[in-house]
Amino acid sequence: MRSKAIPAILVGALVFGLFADPGLERAAAAQARPQEPAPSQPQGGYAITVTVPVVSVDVVITDNNGNYLTGLRKENFRILEDGVPQTVSNFESGQGPFTMVLLTEYSKLFYGYFLYNARNWAYAFLRQLQPQDWIALASFDTRPHIEVDFTHNPEEIARGLAAMNLPFYSESNLFDALVDTLDRMRDVKGRKAILVLASGIDTFSRINLGDVLQRLKENDVTIFCVGVAEQAFIAPGNLTYLQAQNQLRTFASMSGGRAWFPRFDGDIPAIMADVAASLRNQYSLAYTPTNTTPDGKFRKIKVELVDRDGKPLVVLDSKGKKVNHRIFARQGYQAPSSSIN
Repeated sequence: MRSKAIPAILVGALVFGLFADPGLERAAAAQARPQEPAPSQPQGGYAITVTVPVVSVDVVITDNNGNYLTGLRKENFRILEDGVPQTVSNFESGQGPFTMVLLTEYSKLFYGYFLYNARNWAYAFLRQLQPQDWIALASFDTRPHIEVDFTHNPEEIARGLAAMNLPFYSESNLFDALVDTLDRMRDVKGRKAILVLASGIDTFSRINLGDVLQRLKENDVTIFCVGVAEQAFIAPGNLTYLQAQNQLRTFASMSGGRAWFPRFDGDIPAIMADVAASLRNQYSLAYTPTNTTPDGKFRKIKVELVDRDGKPLVVLDSKGKKVNHRIFARQGYQAPSSSIN
């Protein structure tokens, strides 16, 4: 198992390995993230310090046929926070590199069949990588494991996958592993995501589903989920599996990602190509919230497409026919709380 952190510059920001020193991460984050302090000085010898964050929102737009809508401009986007329009201050689009963690289930559940799918399907994603992309491999059974730290070399990931052939435990602590990976990616800059290859079943994580959802509200990492258990639960009505599916869908939708539950191996190449294309066709937006109240509440985000007159944007296909579109973006963020000094 590797433990060496690999620092590098990615999209103008510092990227740390999964075992980077937390103190260094915090220092770099303080320098890299623009913030607007809004201090107040009440009577009584103490100060309440409020930090208003710049909120980042990565957005993917597809039509109803799954084609990505490219060429949109800053003025085509309207962001609402709790129903209130916000001013988009930063806007980027393009085919830049991304940082991805492959998070794979590594257990004996269903006689190791889930591991078999997770490992083999992960190989298919490696074919989607470009030289400047960062990729890491993590797994989980009773706890999370770092198999291969961030690298540009997909062959290192392939060797890590090949070594995952003998699971020791029939446990799958998905919740612990997902939160652990989110925490490690918190200060990574640029396009970043987690590709979860798992059944969605959690056996006895230390944290619960509510804890995971809370952590998702505090992060801007996009999560893609590919369920590896669909072939094992073809018969409808299995409540454990229905719950597992719902959990994976929730992780994806809250973060602006997507979830797939393939029944056939032949579906995998297209799914993995779609994951990579989603990241490469993201629009990166940012705004400073008009609501500066430090209440620690969850603020809902809604992204809309508009034309130059502020009306809903009409999307046409190559034949000039109107088509519907779908917007994938994080559902919101956790507002900061005031701190008393």
